[in-house]
Amino acid sequence: MIAFGALSKGSGKARRFVLSAAAKVNLALEVLRRRPDGYHEIATVMQAVDLSDRLVLEDADALEVLTSAPGVPTDERNLAYRAAAALRDASGVSRGARITLDKRIPVAAGLGGGSTDAAATLIGLNRLWGLRWSAARLEEVAVGLGMDVPFFLRGGAALATGRGEHLAPLGSTSLGLVLVNPKFAVSTAEMYGRVTPALYTDGARARDAAKALRTHGPGRVAASLYNGLEPVARAAYPQIGQMHAALVAAGALGAVMSGSGPTVFGVARSWEQARQIQARVVRGSWECWAVRTLRGPAIRIRGGEAR
Repeated sequence: MIAFGALSKGSGKARRFVLSAAAKVNLALEVLRRRPDGYHEIATVMQAVDLSDRLVLEDADALEVLTSAPGVPTDERNLAYRAAAALRDASGVSRGARITLDKRIPVAAGLGGGSTDAAATLIGLNRLWGLRWSAARLEEVAVGLGMDVPFFLRGGAALATGRGEHLAPLGSTSLGLVLVNPKFAVSTAEMYGRVTPALYTDGARARDAAKALRTHGPGRVAASLYNGLEPVARAAYPQIGQMHAALVAAGALGAVMSGSGPTVFGVARSWEQARQIQARVVRGSWECWAVRTLRGPAIRIRGGEAR
């Protein structure tokens, strides 16, 4: 499901849209096997959370990305830029866009920050350029950008298989989570490159996590947490194990690394307890957020302005 904000009153078409783009966590992530194309077959349960980037999309003569976030490229290496270029090529439009990106989701953190920005760009430009494309048509472009991008076009929770592109929506529940990030980036390719066949599993843990979500119980969800990449990540980056232990010691019902890391998150009994855990865990070398899971869309258009 995609949320669209209403246009401001008045005549004329909207020439500026403001969007929020939510992060995700992986409640379960299994590596099943290595594919002939060199990628890995996975099974994962993804859940959108309310830590969000903010994007402003405006009409412009050319495509450009602006951001003050350190270390974030603004050229073809930026996934939002590539999403805009891919949609322009697929639709045949000749218009440009200025994308101003206010980053709150850490980069290369296992939270899907680049992918959600790409999904927000597709949704926002679909409106800005007046394409009126369906969600299914946008998903065809999204798959070519990255395996997490189609998920962010929907949001909520989903069981993803294949390389992550095959999505089965799940009934989500309201959970309080605590995210801890060690303020360094981790390469997804590096983590998958370290996986050996001994770490392959059969997908049962992801199915268990999907069932746990349906119970609406934080204890059941916490008991189902799993990430097959965490052992190799811990070996390479000891802080991941330290963050995991700190969350559990602070009262989390369970904790696990998200995606390819290095962010680790814990499940709290309630939103109030999540805030208490955050206060206990936060330290100078780590970033820490108390967040809620999102049942609805990951991308929301906050408003459009006519100019």
